[in-house]
Amino acid sequence: MIIIKERNKIKRAIRRAKTIFIMAHKELDLDALGSSIGMYMFLKKRHKDSYLIIDDRYNEPGVEKILRELEGCINIIRSDELLEKKHPKENKNLLIILDTNKQELVQNEKVLKQITNKLVIDHHETGKTTIKNAIMINDTKSSSACEMITSLIEHYDVEIEPYYATILLSGIVLDTNNYTLNTSADTFYNSYYLVTLGASAKKVQYLLKQDIEEYTERQKLMSGIETINKRIAFTKASPYTQYRKEDLAKVADTLLFFNNIEASFVIGRIGKTTIGLSARSLGNYDMLKVVEKLGGGGDEYNGAAKFEDTTISKVEQDLKRILKEEGE
Repeated sequence: MIIIKERNKIKRAIRRAKTIFIMAHKELDLDALGSSIGMYMFLKKRHKDSYLIIDDRYNEPGVEKILRELEGCINIIRSDELLEKKHPKENKNLLIILDTNKQELVQNEKVLKQITNKLVIDHHETGKTTIKNAIMINDTKSSSACEMITSLIEHYDVEIEPYYATILLSGIVLDTNNYTLNTSADTFYNSYYLVTLGASAKKVQYLLKQDIEEYTERQKLMSGIETINKRIAFTKASPYTQYRKEDLAKVADTLLFFNNIEASFVIGRIGKTTIGLSARSLGNYDMLKVVEKLGGGGDEYNGAAKFEDTTISKVEQDLKRILKEEGE
């Protein structure tokens, strides 16, 4: 894996730092939080003074369960507490960014300017807004950030407790949609390795449990499915219902389980004036290529975009026009 090939860069950056801050993307999911916690435990074994930066005020159920269960066990701060936690010598501070490489997606962009030394560990494609002046460890072949951090833990033979191994495993399960997307031999090996450390498949399912009301709302999106050339599934929400972007992503994942469907697109309102789009592919369609034309980002398998001051119908028209241009 790339993270192992680049391990010396990571080792040097960590060795030089006295105080290390860990930050993932906004609206944490199990991969972002799991990789952050995995890195925190990795650093703890190296006796590093470390902090997780989390500004999110609302979390999805699995993330909320973990944060509640780990309260008092991990140093978690808000970004406005960073200055008082920093080492007085600027070059002794390090910011590790996980599960994103885009500056606008991190918990707080201001943090990028407050710490000079930065290390990015991610599995998404880079783009125009990729974080500059940072050590970049980017592996688009990895299923998840949790898989990358697990490889690091395994390579250095870092012993972590079963609960933390379970959190890392949950991130892999989430990002691979139960091992149906973007998996490799490394993905299965790292999952096996986490199980040898005591990761619990039963606990993973507990973390992935869904809220009944949210599930019911998502099911409404399934009633208006269209297909394009019998291979692409598409659905859109009512303009009067607001969803979380995670809800759109879960529906997009579900659509890939239907016969002959190789790609999916879901559009819905995710804010008062914001429309969201989530895209998924089994690999025969490049989601990044499509979603980038709409101003979004992602990789070959996953894509997302958001739009301000527009309508669901307008986003639908633009998407279908782009698919037509691509020959679909």
